[in-house]
Amino acid sequence: MKKQRTYLVENLGCANCGAKMEAAINNLPEVNEAKLVFATRKLMVDATDYTNLRERMEEICNSIESDIVIREVGSKTSEHKHEHHHACCDSCGHEHHHEHNNWEVVTLGLGGVIFIATEWLGIVPEAYHFYALIFAYLLLGGRIVWIALQNIVKGNVFDENFLMTVATLGAFFIQAWEEAVGVMFFYRVGEYFEHRAVEKSRGQIMAAVDMRPEVVNLLVDGEVKVIPAADAKVGDELLVRVGDRIPLDGIVVDGESLLDTSPVTGEPVPVKRVRGDEVVSGCVNTSGMLKMRVEKVLEESMVTKILDSVENAAASKPAIDKFITRFARVYTPFVVIAAILTAVIPSLVTGEWEKWIYTALTFLVISCPCALVLSVPLAFFSGIGAGSKYGILFKGGVAMDALKNIKAVVMDKTGTITQGNFVLQKVNVSKGVTEQALLQICASAELASTHPIAVSIVEAAKERGLQLERADKFEEHAGEGLVAYHGEDIVLCGNVKLLDRYGVKIADYHEAESGSEVLVAKNSKYLGQLVINDTLKEDAKLAVGELKKQGLVTAMLTGDSQREAEAIAKAAGIDEGRAKLLPQDKLQELNSLRDKYGSVMFVGDGINDAPVLAGANVGAAMGSGADAAIEAADVVFMNNEVSSISKAIYIAKETGRIAWQNVIFALAVKAVIMVAGLLGYASMWAAVFADTGVAMLCVLNSVRILYKKL
Repeated sequence: MKKQRTYLVENLGCANCGAKMEAAINNLPEVNEAKLVFATRKLMVDATDYTNLRERMEEICNSIESDIVIREVGSKTSEHKHEHHHACCDSCGHEHHHEHNNWEVVTLGLGGVIFIATEWLGIVPEAYHFYALIFAYLLLGGRIVWIALQNIVKGNVFDENFLMTVATLGAFFIQAWEEAVGVMFFYRVGEYFEHRAVEKSRGQIMAAVDMRPEVVNLLVDGEVKVIPAADAKVGDELLVRVGDRIPLDGIVVDGESLLDTSPVTGEPVPVKRVRGDEVVSGCVNTSGMLKMRVEKVLEESMVTKILDSVENAAASKPAIDKFITRFARVYTPFVVIAAILTAVIPSLVTGEWEKWIYTALTFLVISCPCALVLSVPLAFFSGIGAGSKYGILFKGGVAMDALKNIKAVVMDKTGTITQGNFVLQKVNVSKGVTEQALLQICASAELASTHPIAVSIVEAAKERGLQLERADKFEEHAGEGLVAYHGEDIVLCGNVKLLDRYGVKIADYHEAESGSEVLVAKNSKYLGQLVINDTLKEDAKLAVGELKKQGLVTAMLTGDSQREAEAIAKAAGIDEGRAKLLPQDKLQELNSLRDKYGSVMFVGDGINDAPVLAGANVGAAMGSGADAAIEAADVVFMNNEVSSISKAIYIAKETGRIAWQNVIFALAVKAVIMVAGLLGYASMWAAVFADTGVAMLCVLNSVRILYKKL
């Protein structure tokens, strides 16, 4: 039995209700942890026993908000298709929900027409005003009153249905009939547009990251057959026409074209792909027809991984989100108590019961915390979506929260700052040894290694047509090199430390002026030295400059020589370069930099970087790096560009600013309206704006990050 299960919560329309549902489900004894993400309507549950759990959770949710349906996600494909449709539309596609939406629009429209005709246009005779307003109120507020009564029976008395019911019926009680109906009308209008704004925001965010195809063009005996993307299998041949997205990860078997990789990596320059080249799903075919062979099914392809990472990231809640959720539990009861005290105490002193009851009713309308609870997670979800447009995958709001507070960026050298495309530059031999012989011996030993330096040596030997022999066995010494055994012969390929370990004398050795060097010895005899150089990434210098503009310190950690580290650091404009570091030394140096500067971000790509990535305040991995590094990272840069670091930090900071803007704006407006109400200047109409109007503005503010140009 799988430990965690994912559910789709259909018809969830209230962010504050979603927070209550999450808290209630977490209180179930068999539930270890439950996370409900309002932005995606996904409920992720880790439980010890799932027997009848879905039914119990659905019952809990319906006690908080009506018409909730919880559906366990089966296959990822059906889940994603359903969710994508759900996110982009005003309904989830079910007939009941369509009818519910239609009835909502009809009652809102008809009730609004009657109210406007009665109060503003004067069409209804004055003798029938009261009856017309009662009828309009039943159309506009009947459902809300009914839900409030149901919730009272269930013990849920602090939701917005209850608050709006008490506020408007209280207005009827003090004979403010027109205002009671008007407030309910504008509340319903605000609620409608708030929901539309939320749905549109969901759709915009999901559209930015959801590149999964619904169908693919399968080639069968030269004919094209359109099948669901989920049905395509490894080995199938697909036709990709000009303008189509690459549907699944695979290999080109025929054709030649330029691919726009920006949807996946954010890289604007098209990439040429020919027969034998790998292609990644999500890229757009721009110039020529391609035939490709499927290497990964839909569930394993890049487009699904990106969507999964974004949706899962939304479940990782930052500190501000958790704070607002806790604050909302206190805020509403506090304002309700303030409303009761406002209605009673001044009235006992002044005798103006009608005035102070009216003021108290405005407090009740303001007391719903939806704008607060909704806007913060939506802001972070928008930030996660914005990052994906640039090939930046954030693994949650916690990572973004930490990223906006970093003081120093620490980078690995190879594959992060440099291209990692090592090229053999020079062969220095000892007396009696030829260049060809030295290269052949070293390359044969390095056949066993996947290190970029080893690969460059092997490629250089093959280019010269040398015959290579794979070692019988080999040993790798982290940070030093390797030992290869060819029968009775022992070959050492590494640095000075490795040769010293085996007692090899290197009297005629001279350290290279630049680049990485591999010293070679055979049977304890020093044979010579190979010098390999790496090249700086094109955007490295500009990217480091952008980091400095943000006031960040930059540093580099590498196992290379101090001279090589200083040369690369100087070329890129990096503040500090620390060299000759073994994997365990890197973590120690990272902690030293953290003590010196504060919170640090580490960017790497190698498997030996995994401990440092996990130990940093924020770990980031290049998408081309080892799986272990990507798994340990908080942020992944799919395009492998150094410039993505500053973009990620900017997005994180901007997202944090927008979240706080929403919180401060919502609380400030509510506070101003409450004070104005106490002073006799604010009406219940203003209170409606402080509730639904503010919520809608916060939603619109949250999605701004999606449209920012970086």
